[in-house]
Amino acid sequence: MSARAIDELDPEGLPRQVLFVAGAGRSGTSTLAGIVSRLGMHVPLPEVPADDSNPRGFSEPQWVVDVHDEWLAETLVQVSDSRPSAWFDTGRVCSREPARHRVTQWLEPHFDVHPELVIKDPRLSWFLGLWRVAAIRTGARPVFATMLRPPAEVVGSKQKYYANKLGSAHLAAGWVNMLLHTERATRGTGQDGARVFVRYEDLLTDWVQTTMRVGEALDLQTLVNMDSERIRDVHRFIDPTLRRVNQSLADLGLPKRLHELTAATWEELDKLADDGGDTPAAHETFDQLRAAYVDLYEEAEAISRSTALHARLEGRRNAERDAAREARSLVDRVPHDVRAAIPPSVRRGMRKALGRERPAGEGHPGGDGK
Repeated sequence: MSARAIDELDPEGLPRQVLFVAGAGRSGTSTLAGIVSRLGMHVPLPEVPADDSNPRGFSEPQWVVDVHDEWLAETLVQVSDSRPSAWFDTGRVCSREPARHRVTQWLEPHFDVHPELVIKDPRLSWFLGLWRVAAIRTGARPVFATMLRPPAEVVGSKQKYYANKLGSAHLAAGWVNMLLHTERATRGTGQDGARVFVRYEDLLTDWVQTTMRVGEALDLQTLVNMDSERIRDVHRFIDPTLRRVNQSLADLGLPKRLHELTAATWEELDKLADDGGDTPAAHETFDQLRAAYVDLYEEAEAISRSTALHARLEGRRNAERDAAREARSLVDRVPHDVRAAIPPSVRRGMRKALGRERPAGEGHPGGDGK
C-alpha cells in the first residue's frame, strides 16, 4: 500500500481491525487513544465527556465504560483491584456466551463508520479475552497497545485526581496485578492479534515517531498513512505538561517486598517497549513475576485476616448506628401532638428500641414518666 493519506484510500479496501488500548488508569491511555482517533481511527460514539481530571477528553466509548462497570459491580471487582483472584471472577464473565454475543452485536455496526476502530477504557484489561473473541467474530483482527508509565507516577496521579484513600501500597499492588495480567492476556499472534508496548514518556516526547512505530507494528493503515492536516491537529492536542506528576518509587514508602516486586515488574515491562524486547524469555520472566506476586498477596492476606474481620465488624456497627440515628431523626420530626396521641406503653417500647430510654421517674409533667 502506497504511503498516502488514509482519506485518499477506499475504506472498503481496508481490512477490519480493532485497536485495544490497555493498561492502568492514569498511564497515558487517553493520550494514545486521543492521538489515533485524531489521525482517523474511529472511537465508537458517544464518548465519555471530558472532566477536570482529563480536560482534553478520554477518547473512550460510553457504552464500553457502562458495560464494564456493570460487570465489575456484578463480580465485586474494583477497577484497580489488587487481588489475583479477581481475574478469575471477571474471567467467568468473559466465558459467557450471552456476554460475548452482546459485545459482538454492539461492535459490528461501528465498522460502517471506519474499518479501523479504537477501544479504550481503564477497565478493559479485565475483559480482554471477551473483546478478543468479539472482534474475531466480526471478522476483525484484534491488536493491542499497552501503555507504560512508571508505577510511582501512576500511583501519584491517582492519588491527586481520584482522592484515593486506600494508600500507596494498595495502589502499587493494584498496578502490579493489572500490568502482569494484561501482559499475559495480550499474548498472541496471527489472527489472535499482535501487540505493542508504548512508553508514555516516548509519546509525549515524539508522538509522531512513536505512533508510526505502533502503526507499523500492528499494520494499522490509518497510522502508517498520516494526513498532514490530522498531524497538525495532533500537534495541537499533545501537551508535554500532561505529565504533571513526577515522583519515584522510594517516595511511596512501600513495604520492602512489594517495593522490590514493583520495581522488578517495571524494569521488565520497560524492556518490552524496545525493539526485540517481546520475547519468549521475557514471557517466562513475567510468568515468574506473576507467581511471585500471587505468593506475596496470599501471604499478606493470610496474616491480615484479623484486620479484614475488624473492618467488617466496624462497618456493620457503623451501619447499625447510622440506621438508629436516622430512625431517631424520623421520630424527632413527628409533631408533639401526634406523639402525645400514642399510648404510653407504645412510646416506651419505641424509646427502648431506639436506645433512648429515660431514667426512672423522669418524664414530662402529666406524661408517662413512670
